[in-house]
Amino acid sequence: MSFTPRFLMSKKVQYYTAKMVMEITPESKWEGKVQAKLEGPKADQVWIILQDFFNLHKWFPSLTTCYGIEGISGQPGCIRYCAGSSIPASSSINGRDGDVTITNWSTERLVDIDSVQRSITYEIVDCNIGFKSYVSTMKVVPYNNGENDEDNGCLIEWSFVVDPIQGWELETLVSKFDSGLQRTASKIEATLNNKATNVSGWG
Repeated sequence: MSFTPRFLMSKKVQYYTAKMVMEITPESKWEGKVQAKLEGPKADQVWIILQDFFNLHKWFPSLTTCYGIEGISGQPGCIRYCAGSSIPASSSINGRDGDVTITNWSTERLVDIDSVQRSITYEIVDCNIGFKSYVSTMKVVPYNNGENDEDNGCLIEWSFVVDPIQGWELETLVSKFDSGLQRTASKIEATLNNKATNVSGWG
């Protein structure tokens, strides 16, 4: 597990030994990055899955639904609707408001897709989870530890930049992202490795 929370600021940031001290201003941004390693699957195999913008729910365990509401999947400008339980709705606690269960949802626009770099960037258009000015990038890269890349699997990197969210700590948010990515990577890894085993079994 690996995550890197940071604050992006328009004004001075002071550092003291191992602790970061910040002046929070209206121009402040939160930035975070997490990554997950997949043993076995190649980067190109994982990229085929992640570039499917309208079907993230098939791999992201906390999403109950994801579908396109505008444009063609994989083309910049297309928009998807996502709903699930990964981030509580901003007006509720743990997805509940009194005795009423609230669906946590967001609409997200594909900003850029790069098949060569295996990266996809999207932004939240609207949501009920408190995110404002949210932009995120998911990228698949071969894992390189100095040996044959073909045998080392790959990494999924997930980064984001967002306005500070009321009632949240940056570290808590990054932890949420990391948990979601680890579960997603495990599901993709198991699926692709099972397929590879089944294919080799026919030999």
